[in-house]
Amino acid sequence: VQLVESGGGLVQPGGSLRLSCAASGFTFSDYAMTWARQVSGKELEWVSMIYRDGSTYYADSVKGRFTVSRDNAKNTLYLQMNNLKPEDTAVYYCATATGHEMVDRDRGAWGQGTQVTVSS
Repeated sequence: VQLVESGGGLVQPGGSLRLSCAASGFTFSDYAMTWARQVSGKELEWVSMIYRDGSTYYADSVKGRFTVSRDNAKNTLYLQMNNLKPEDTAVYYCATATGHEMVDRDRGAWGQGTQVTVSS
């Protein structure tokens, strides 16, 4: 099982980024997937998730700005992030979902993370 995130970088406040998560080694379409983020020294924070049927859920802090999607034909998960704010700065991880609107670093498969920095 492998998850590889990409698309992070430095962006100015108000800007946009699209993160991708390439999945391999398992049947991607069978799994709900989640995005989480972590600021150094702080707890892991759940951001968004998408179920097999395409239903999506978001943390209040990103609702209306972030959009999660998936392309099962490409085994890829996405996170479109718009109107980025400095407080969105974090390492972003994709993972197989192990519960509704939650993250558990000790369960499921996780990528290595991609850094997103929002700064002028």
